[in-house]
Amino acid sequence: MSKKVLVISTSLRRHSNSHALAEEFAKGAKEAGHQVELISLIGRQIEYCVGCLSCQRTGQCVIEDDANLIAEKMLNADVICYATPIYYYEMAGQMKTLLDRMNPLFSADYKFRDVYMLSTAADDGPHVADRAVNGLEGWIECFAKAELAGSLFAGGVTGPGEIANHPAIAKAYDMGKNI
Repeated sequence: MSKKVLVISTSLRRHSNSHALAEEFAKGAKEAGHQVELISLIGRQIEYCVGCLSCQRTGQCVIEDDANLIAEKMLNADVICYATPIYYYEMAGQMKTLLDRMNPLFSADYKFRDVYMLSTAADDGPHVADRAVNGLEGWIECFAKAELAGSLFAGGVTGPGEIANHPAIAKAYDMGKNI
């Protein structure tokens, strides 16, 4: 059965390593017959949540920026995949800001069930991505029908494009193909 897959690349650096993983995940999912959309946060205006909780009454954020469009796409996706660089052993700040702004989805009839995370970092230690994955799991906990379906970390990549020959490229493709 074809699924609606939304891949969100949160790096603000052009040709980033985490975006390369997002592209491979999207390619695999598309080749498996799924309907895929890849969104980059580059050039997007996403303000911080102000905590007013109006969205819980209205289903819509009072801040008018690109987060509202992304929320609408997330609401209707069956699968969501986030790709982020790891900064200081945590997800990129713009990813956290986006997650905070998805509060209107909390009380909505969201469709997503499977959530994936792709991440990259200069450090290649075994626990580099743990805090970032844990942070995403905290967000997922708020959505009872959703679960972390998989995560992939590629370490040892710093500069743009360094991931080109990394084994994680093929793994991201396979992960997308097997959703």
